[in-house]
Amino acid sequence: VASCSKQPEAKVDVMSFNIRLDHVADSLNNWKYRKDAAAQMIIYYAPDVVGMQEVLKNQLDDLKNRLPQYTVLGVGRADGKEKGEYCSLFYKTDRFDLMKSGNFGLSETPDSIGIKGWDAACERIVTWAVLKDKVSGKELAASDLPVVITGDFNGTVDSDPISVLTEGGMQNTYSASDVVYGPTWSFHDFGRIPVEERQLIDFIFVNGQVVANKFRVIADKPDNGYLSDHAPIQANLTIR
Repeated sequence: VASCSKQPEAKVDVMSFNIRLDHVADSLNNWKYRKDAAAQMIIYYAPDVVGMQEVLKNQLDDLKNRLPQYTVLGVGRADGKEKGEYCSLFYKTDRFDLMKSGNFGLSETPDSIGIKGWDAACERIVTWAVLKDKVSGKELAASDLPVVITGDFNGTVDSDPISVLTEGGMQNTYSASDVVYGPTWSFHDFGRIPVEERQLIDFIFVNGQVVANKFRVIADKPDNGYLSDHAPIQANLTIR
C-alpha cells in the first residue's frame, strides 16, 4: 500500500510601503511623529515580507529597533553602503531562511550603485533576496523561481514602467487578485491631494508561479497624523 502527502501550500503576505524619507520640511508630518505608528501598522498587519522605499539610515535603524521579528536587507542608493535612500527588504526571521541576496543599480551600469541611469531624476536601486519558506521548503524571488516585485513606480497602471513589466509576463496583483479591498489610490501626499485626483502608483507584481489571492490598499490614518505620504499596500499570495 502506497501513500503520499500533499506538499504544504506556501501562502505569503507581502507588503509594499513607501515610508517617505525623513525630511525637515515635512513639519508635523516629519518621520519623528510617524515612526511609532508606521511600525505599529506593520506589527498589526504582520506581513511576511515588506519591500520599503525612501528609507534613510536613521529610519532603517528606527524600524529595526521596533520590528525585531524581521531581518533587514538593503544598502543606500547613493554609495551602496549607508548613504541615501534604501529600498530595504524586511522578512520574518522565523518564517524564512535567506538563501542569497544582493543589490544593483537601475542604470546602464547596474554593478555600480550611485549612478543615475537613463533619464532618471536620481539614483535608483533594487534590493533582492531568495527566501526559503521553513515549512513548505518553497523558495521565492529570483530567476526561474516564483518572483515577487514590490515598489513605488511613480507611474499609473497604464504608464510605461508598468506596461514593460506586464508585457514581460508579470501580473499586477491589484488587477489579478480575486479579492480587492480599499481605495483605488495609494499616493495622497499627506492628504493634500483631493480624493478624486489620487492615483495608484505603488504595486506588487508576481510571475506565473505565484497566485494573487487578495490585494488591499491600507488607508489607515492615525488620529495624530499620517503613516506616510503613500498608503501601504498588501497582497496575499500562494506560491505554486
